[in-house]
Amino acid sequence: ETIQRDLFAIGGHLATPDPSRVRQALEKAELSSGRAAEFEAAIDAADQELAPLTAFILPGGSPKAAAFHLARTVCRRAERNVVHLARESEVPELFLVYLNRLSDLLFTLARLANHRAGIADSTW
Repeated sequence: ETIQRDLFAIGGHLATPDPSRVRQALEKAELSSGRAAEFEAAIDAADQELAPLTAFILPGGSPKAAAFHLARTVCRRAERNVVHLARESEVPELFLVYLNRLSDLLFTLARLANHRAGIADSTW
């Protein structure tokens, strides 16, 4: 639910870039740079269970991992769109960092889901 609230706050800002509303949305979601640090900590914790990556991996595996991979690709697409938007208008850097770290977390969670299901990463 926290991530959903964060994404609504980010989406609200991007849809209506009024500075007073941005502040309200960010305060309501309690979105801060600390959230990216939380993602980093979760990634580090999950990595403790995983073998280091030595090649690119293909998305898929268990249904749970496939769902994480799908969410990751949607998040990456949103990140690319926000990068393009940032070239034309002011976008808080926090939004870009958030989306980047979120997609990395989703990737790691996909790998972890497969690992826990006993399914090896499929390398490319």
